[in-house]
Amino acid sequence: MKKFDEIALISRCVLADDRNAFGVLVEAYQPTIRRFFMNLTLGNAALTDDLAQETFIKAYLNIRSFRGLSSFSTWLYRIAYNEFYSHSRRNAEIALSDDDLRTHDRPSDSISAADASMDIKVAFQALNDTERAIVTMFYIDDLPLKRIAAVMQMPQGTVKSHLHRAKDKMARAIQ
Repeated sequence: MKKFDEIALISRCVLADDRNAFGVLVEAYQPTIRRFFMNLTLGNAALTDDLAQETFIKAYLNIRSFRGLSSFSTWLYRIAYNEFYSHSRRNAEIALSDDDLRTHDRPSDSISAADASMDIKVAFQALNDTERAIVTMFYIDDLPLKRIAAVMQMPQGTVKSHLHRAKDKMARAIQ
């Protein structure tokens, strides 16, 4: 979506409480936000749908607080991450231990698509929520480090450190 169109839609939402304009924003950003959540929830479609819906509801209710200091998508990612983080805190799930990760068979030289998919899932399970979010934004959503730092509200160097640790954890989990 072009920046000018985005600003026009946001203005219509703020000034005229135009729900149709917000609907256009939802249609534009829903695939990205759903993909983000799908990776964070390790493929849980129902939870992804719930979190995405909550994200867009909060964005709509708080759109007047959007100041334009960052892009709308960065602001929306921040709401999405906060929503996921709140959900994770409320439902503190037991993380897989290193022993659980070692029970998976080591992949053979001829990896099928199903095996590769399982390896990725195992690798993602080895990450904590912050690392999973950063890896998703960097490798899957192809966001630059500067934008990830803005979404996560941390310095770029910290984002790089999380990426490095996440890559190491994922490599160990797959082996």
